[in-house]
Amino acid sequence: MVDLADEVRRRPDAPREALAALLARHGEHPADLTEAAFSAADAAELRAAAARMGALLAEPDADRAAAALNALFEECGARPRLTRHQGHAWHLHVDRGEDAGWGEWFLASGALALAGILTEYGRVTWGTCAATGCGAYFLGTGPGSARRYCSTACASRERVAAHRRRLRAGR
Repeated sequence: MVDLADEVRRRPDAPREALAALLARHGEHPADLTEAAFSAADAAELRAAAARMGALLAEPDADRAAAALNALFEECGARPRLTRHQGHAWHLHVDRGEDAGWGEWFLASGALALAGILTEYGRVTWGTCAATGCGAYFLGTGPGSARRYCSTACASRERVAAHRRRLRAGR
């Protein structure tokens, strides 16, 4: 979810092939990603859904995030159901059914994942990287204080830049 939302943040017009490749890297079955099964229209629907999910991943307030998640559940007609298809093990879906579009599937599944994290940790553990020029989405689920950066590389780069600013200022 985070990788797809971040891809669309970086490239709002990401082509169908790039989205299919990203989905394949995350375990989607190749038969579900052919042009017949995942068309240009499906890719457009998925890009729009990923942009909406990106707005949610940028929401730092738990109450507003919960309200947005509830709105997505309502919109997607979310009712839990177990499903098994294309050789995958049994897993949970919360969309309208096997005929749900790629966008609805992505929004409902993403909302379910974020709702689980919000309820487990009692706070928003996702966000947008605070590093200058980055802005990537991240998902933090570890213990401790809230994350501010998408990676240790961004955190280190920001610490070094702050240290150099202090040195130049004579502190």
